[in-house]
Amino acid sequence: MKKFVKFLDSINDWTGKIFCWLVVPLVLLTVMEVILRRFLGSPTIWSFEVLKQIYALHFMIVAGFGLLYGSHVSVDIFTMMLSKRARAILELVSYLLFFFPFCGICIWQGYLFASRSWAMKETSWSVFAPPLYPIKTVIVVTFVLLALQGISECIKRVYIIKGEEL
Repeated sequence: MKKFVKFLDSINDWTGKIFCWLVVPLVLLTVMEVILRRFLGSPTIWSFEVLKQIYALHFMIVAGFGLLYGSHVSVDIFTMMLSKRARAILELVSYLLFFFPFCGICIWQGYLFASRSWAMKETSWSVFAPPLYPIKTVIVVTFVLLALQGISECIKRVYIIKGEEL
């Protein structure tokens, strides 16, 4: 089971390490567009759409990485008074009641959303009109990665509840 947890953690760890580099083209394209627009008076028709899609990809795809490293927002004011075991029980129940149903619905609805987009080869409303179906597919991938990390986190909580080290 420990190898399985490490495998799940490594999926999101590598995803985060790879896709964190999307910040570089985001910054470079933003600076380029500012220079072209403000100083040369020649804005591009494509940069807004490309920047929006790169940012969406970056924001979504690293969600599992964020869960792995505990960077998601949580209200610890109540749980910090609990023992480690009691906190693990509360977190496990929360994962089962809220997290996994939410991920399941998002995977299901995201799949329907993306498949409709692929079926009609949906494009953006702008003059540049980039395809939207790839970025809508990222919604499904994001929640699959998030659910996988949630499984890993639940297994870790079970180990804590049992009093064992992982």
